[in-house]
Order: sequence, then C-alpha cells, then structure tokens
Amino acid sequence: MNILGIIPARYGSTRLEGKPLLDICGKPMIQHVYEQVKKVMTNVLVATDDERIERVVKSFGGNVVMTSDKHNTGTNRCLEAYKIFKSKFDIDFDVVINIQGDEPLLEPEQIRQLISCFEEDTTEMATLVIPVKSSENLFNGGVFVVMDKNNNALYFSRSVIPYVRDANKDNWQKQHTFYKHVGMYGFTPKALNEFANLSQTSLEIAESLEQNRWLENGNKIKVAKTEFETIAVDTLEDLKKVRQMIK
Repeated sequence: MNILGIIPARYGSTRLEGKPLLDICGKPMIQHVYEQVKKVMTNVLVATDDERIERVVKSFGGNVVMTSDKHNTGTNRCLEAYKIFKSKFDIDFDVVINIQGDEPLLEPEQIRQLISCFEEDTTEMATLVIPVKSSENLFNGGVFVVMDKNNNALYFSRSVIPYVRDANKDNWQKQHTFYKHVGMYGFTPKALNEFANLSQTSLEIAESLEQNRWLENGNKIKVAKTEFETIAVDTLEDLKKVRQMIK
C-alpha cells in the first residue's frame, strides 16, 4: 500500500495558542510528532494555515503545505493538503492517515495498527480505540465508542456508553469492556473526499464529533484496538507532564 501521513497543525487554539511550536525538550511539538510518524511512513506532510509553523517545519527538513484558514475540521484540511501533495509529486496513494499534531508521545505501532485495517478491501475509513482499564479513567472525560461484532463503530459519544442498567457505576467495568477513541483516522482517498464534502449532521453537531457524520450517512468506520496510550497536549499541565515524560 502507498500511504500518505498528514498532520494538520493550526496555530490558533482556544486553550493553548501556538501549540505546535511549543518547546518540548529542545524541539517544537510538531517536530516530535513528525519524527514519530516518519518511523513508520515514507511520505509525511504537515498541513498548516500559519507561516510560522511552515517555517519551523521547513527548518527541520519536514514536508509542509499551506492550506486555507477557512477549514472548520482537520479532515477538510487533510483533503486540501492531499490534493496539493498529489498534484505536486504526481503520486497516487491508497490510504491517507490523519494524525493529531498535539500528541508528541505518539507510538509508531498505533499507526501500524490503524493501517492494518486497510488490509480488508472493504475498509474505507478506520480509526483506533483503547480499552478503559480503570474506573478513574472511565469517568474523567474523553470520547467513547461502541462497536459491532465485526469491529465496526456503531456510535461515538462524549458520554460514557453503553449505560449499564441496574449496576452501580463503580461496578460497570465488571459488566462490560469500555473503549475510548484515539483520535487518529485513516481514509481511502475516495472516502476522504466524500467525507469532507458531506454536510454536517445532527449527531455530529450534538456531540461535536465529526466522525458521527460518516456513520449518520450510513457508512462504516473500521476500528483497530490498541494498548498504547498517548497524551494530547491541550493544557499547560499536559505540556509539563509530556516534558517530564520525554526527559
């Protein structure tokens, strides 16, 4: 398979402005992510709308393209970046991987696990989940996923799903294995184009989760399970934790 990894990177962030350029042990965060992805893929690309990020990526030798500042999702930014890269280098790709730019502790094995979903010819879109191991992690936020017996996603929610009836919440994990979503996606180019051009749906808007748009239109999302945890840097506290771990 010929695979393109795209890392959307915006400068603006409501909680932590300039996040991709924050220093982590001598390197900007976007460089940490880029180098982790390069351990798995030959073709890696940062998609940004900010010249400061563009300069930094070029300074460490990374591939970067400037995209519109009008995109409301990372998926739409990925589609534009894919089209630019494909046109510039005249390369056809089988799969496009959308990788979060704020996870400097990303495990390369997670990308391999996601790519494995496309060994099935019927897979158009795929993502990762991780089993919840403790009650503490069950009720501390995140996005939850329920799946069918063939590991296709049924629904994504910011609520803990499923709801275990007639059981104390402290005992829920004895009744069911819960899964949290790991925000990395894979698409065939055809599915990426279709997804980005679909109108927003009611479930997507209600949960503020764009992946529900694909499901609500009757499509499938293949799910791979991972045991590798990552930490998204959304706050200064997250940043301190990641710096300490990398040290």
